[in-house]
Amino acid sequence: MDYRNERMGNLVREELSKIIARELEFEGALVTITEVEVDKKLDTAKVLVSVIPSEKAKEVFKILDLARNSLQTILFRKLNLKPVPRIQFEIDRGPENAANVEKTLLAEDNK
Repeated sequence: MDYRNERMGNLVREELSKIIARELEFEGALVTITEVEVDKKLDTAKVLVSVIPSEKAKEVFKILDLARNSLQTILFRKLNLKPVPRIQFEIDRGPENAANVEKTLLAEDNK
């Protein structure tokens, strides 16, 4: 990824995190944007989202998908850049996997 795409990804992550925190509510779930990967043409932003507890992921993604167009519009106004990449939400299982590894290691230590 080149510097321009990385900067755009960081900018989108930062602004989108603020917008989601302000505009959306996820009952019983902690939702974090962990990373944003912007393609070379700046057309698409793959937004990796961590959901804790993971059982709430389906519910959270339903809310995010319903809000996608309004989030896109707010992001466009906020960034005042052209083009603003089209948002695609994907689950980030990294934090969940790390927690499972830690749980397994702790269980091994207690044996």
